[in-house]
Amino acid sequence: MANNLDAQTQLELEAAAFRRLIAHFDERKDVQNIDMMNLAGFCRNCLSKWYAAEAESRGLEIDYDAARERVYGMPYDEWKKQYQTEATPEQRAEYAKKHS
Repeated sequence: MANNLDAQTQLELEAAAFRRLIAHFDERKDVQNIDMMNLAGFCRNCLSKWYAAEAESRGLEIDYDAARERVYGMPYDEWKKQYQTEATPEQRAEYAKKHS
């Protein structure tokens, strides 16, 4: 059972799950952030913000661009050029419906 784990093991499992999530995002570049926002309510940018905020809460200086590079696996502008597509009117409408 998970509640029998010592703190270090739990931390290691959570870190491994985070790395798998990042690897999964890397494998699924076809999934756009707006798709993720519409389905799950968070995206790569959200994860980047959470990463930077957690660093800041621990007194570390990891800015948003550095956090995004960690999540995207490359500078954000490069990722956008290579993989980001224009949101469809349907995607935008779904986003507006869920996030307004």
